[in-house]
Amino acid sequence: MILHICPEADWAALAEGEPYRAASLADVGFVHCSDPGTVHLPAGRLFAGRTDLLLLRIDPARLDVPLRWEPAVPPEPGAPWFPHVYGPIPRDAIVSVHPFPPEPDGSFRLPAELATPR
Repeated sequence: MILHICPEADWAALAEGEPYRAASLADVGFVHCSDPGTVHLPAGRLFAGRTDLLLLRIDPARLDVPLRWEPAVPPEPGAPWFPHVYGPIPRDAIVSVHPFPPEPDGSFRLPAELATPR
């Protein structure tokens, strides 16, 4: 499974059955995603101070668009690679949605329900 950090308002605005299109799809041509072990990295760097976030859990086998593992954007030497989805994400590929609040110190941690293998 891969994960995508999504503002609650973006998810709430999505019409029933409509594929998910993150703003990055129009900006850079793909949807930024992470794996469970790296989701805290972009969360802390890009979403510090935000309390309105969700994690979309995505099943790559259900995507009908390309998924590529690529260096971080911008690239960082020694940094992990991240999954990038090159197109809208079908609703049936989003298998669950989870609140993603920051910890009291402002850092982000994978929710416990996602930390156990499925």
